Amino acid sequence: MLEITPELLLQAYRIGVFPMGERRDDPKLYWLDPRLRAVLPLDDFHLPKRLARTVRQGVFDVTADMAFTDVMRACAEPRPGHPESWINEPILELYGKLFARGHAHSIECRREGRLVGGLYGVSVGAAFFGESMFSRERDASKVALVHLVARLIKGGFRLLDCQFMTEHLRSFGAVEMPREDFRVHLAEAVDRPARFEHHLGGEDPCAIVQANTRTS
Repeated sequence: MLEITPELLLQAYRIGVFPMGERRDDPKLYWLDPRLRAVLPLDDFHLPKRLARTVRQGVFDVTADMAFTDVMRACAEPRPGHPESWINEPILELYGKLFARGHAHSIECRREGRLVGGLYGVSVGAAFFGESMFSRERDASKVALVHLVARLIKGGFRLLDCQFMTEHLRSFGAVEMPREDFRVHLAEAVDRPARFEHHLGGEDPCAIVQANTRTS
């Protein structure tokens, strides 16, 4: 089997392909190229008013790229209805290398210093590929998502790929598109410059999101 290196992994993302593990304790990886792709439009993100209030109340301390491995491992933990995980040790090792090269990022939500939610993903050009999220307290992963979208908008990103559609993502405005259409959007994004914003400089993430999107 061809060894998956960080370089090969980035090439795969550029054409819309990504790896997953079968189980948490299975070291094998396989490639996916879904027929339908879920995308969260950055210019039409649905930000509910209740969630916006939670973000603005500062319920969680939110940071970026401060605990990447911890976020990945938390995403791999068993949770109700999902005892297994596709995040195995090879995935942890590979994406850790991408993080070291500046191509993978995490958003962390803490309460009283304890990590209670977050997400991580991969950036290539102006495309961001959301990989997984977790929540140990109500709304923690949702707050992380709002902060991610704000950073992507501010940094000039053009595409937020979510891979597979869920009702959770659909509630934020995610749409599904055929593989061929996704590749067109992907090709337009990966060769454009963008910058992952680690800090918002005191700006309200909700204001950044709402400047280009709708509320409910």
